[in-house]
Amino acid sequence: MNHPYGKKAKWALVSLCKGQKIRAEVTEQDTHGRTVAKCYLEDGRDLSAEMVKLGLAIDWPKFSGGKYRSMEMPDARKKLWLANARQNGHMGLWKQYEAKQAARKLNN
Repeated sequence: MNHPYGKKAKWALVSLCKGQKIRAEVTEQDTHGRTVAKCYLEDGRDLSAEMVKLGLAIDWPKFSGGKYRSMEMPDARKKLWLANARQNGHMGLWKQYEAKQAARKLNN
């Protein structure tokens, strides 16, 4: 699990699904040949929606049509981007950008 929040998301999903039968409705295959499906808990709750509401997933409009975007936690995409940058050692680039922005403000 190299993705930021990957382990946290995995265990949240395990917790949601434990002891339940999951219904999967196959919708398509992605460009890498992977099966894409909508998954539901026994009580009918959409697993994607539950993960987005928990802040452990973001909406992928290509597959959802934007169905989950309104459920995203505030700044979810920014937090994911920052976590990914931190994990890959790219935070220095962000600090350089902030320094340039601060210098511009001083000069104006």
